[in-house]
Amino acid sequence: MTIDVRLRLVEERDLPIFFEQQRDPDAVRMAAFTHKDPANRAAFNAHWTKIRGDPRITTRTILAGGRVVGNVAAFVDEVFGKQEVTYWIGKEFWGQGIATKALSRFLTEVTKRPIYGRAAKDNVASIRVMERCGFRIIGEDRGFA
Repeated sequence: MTIDVRLRLVEERDLPIFFEQQRDPDAVRMAAFTHKDPANRAAFNAHWTKIRGDPRITTRTILAGGRVVGNVAAFVDEVFGKQEVTYWIGKEFWGQGIATKALSRFLTEVTKRPIYGRAAKDNVASIRVMERCGFRIIGEDRGFA
């Protein structure tokens, strides 16, 4: 069965779903680079208010079968000054090819290149998603997670 994956603008009603998804301990461990306290709703709200108000950041809600399953975004990293892509898929939707389809569609919308992506070294699934979308590993670094 093929899952219909679509992207749309992030809506206010998506945010409670994103908040719950980013609180999942397994998802936090796999993502590695997250907020210090994923349960801090005020910090989550401040983060989304900031990114939704920044015209340099492109954000989309990922829908699969009509359900909100996550989000994808492109931004210029403040430390490295390079355009980056990031995505988050709710744990219950992992392993279904949704992230690959969503990122692939997103990259047809966000066309500025080069564009970079990051994944924790042990997040093999996320690395595979990026490779399937044309990314290649160009380096490694260490960071606090």
